[in-house]
Amino acid sequence: MKVGISTASLFLRKNNEEALPLFDRWGVPCAEVFLTSFCEYAPAFARTLAAAKGGVEIHSVHVLNTQYEPQLYAEHPRVLEDANGWLGEVLASANILGARNYTFHGIARLKRTFRENWQRFSAITAQIYETCRAAGVRLCYENVEWALYNRPGLFALLKKDCPDLGGVLDIKQARITGYDWREYLADMGESLATVHVSDVTAEGKMCLPGQGVFDFAELFARLRDIGFDGAVLIENYARDYDEPDELRRSFEYLADLAAKEK
Repeated sequence: MKVGISTASLFLRKNNEEALPLFDRWGVPCAEVFLTSFCEYAPAFARTLAAAKGGVEIHSVHVLNTQYEPQLYAEHPRVLEDANGWLGEVLASANILGARNYTFHGIARLKRTFRENWQRFSAITAQIYETCRAAGVRLCYENVEWALYNRPGLFALLKKDCPDLGGVLDIKQARITGYDWREYLADMGESLATVHVSDVTAEGKMCLPGQGVFDFAELFARLRDIGFDGAVLIENYARDYDEPDELRRSFEYLADLAAKEK
């Protein structure tokens, strides 16, 4: 198990090419790169990041979901072709960065007219999964309140035709949905590849790990129970803290706690 940070935690504070060298100076061993715009999906940008990352291992990549992921499930052939083109760019960039995992949201449940069709969703997910697998990148579905995997029990449906489908447990998204994070953990089980962590105050305000009341000792214990060997990554919003040094101290808190819980 590794502890690291997602560059999403520095969104609008530092660009990716600035965030990774900062993580390297802090001694952060691994990171998720949150690619936030179409220009950042290009392999040329990935080469810039690869040159800047120093000793930081890139565990996974994550994109701004609504830019193309929902369109991978589209019926219109031109829309689908464009979306697959962007997916190919991201997978090529993941390989340049050495990222073996792709944190994925898929369909966005934004319309009141949204209807579930799991036979179709499963078949298309299998196609996306095969595209990622052929590129040497593991597709990893994340629990997200407004996306396809929005409640416990759905992971098995997504995994049905995708034997090595990975899971991403997001603690804050579990909190938003109202489901216990332990239910999502049980849902993903040994398929879990990544955990996105944040904390929350007793009053319900989101904050950095170590500043709230979330029981990280229990989380680490439960992850060890399932033999988890992936990455636990801080993924907070930039508004959750004042100075970047707070993010460094939060990482150190988690890394120390993870070491003690072995």
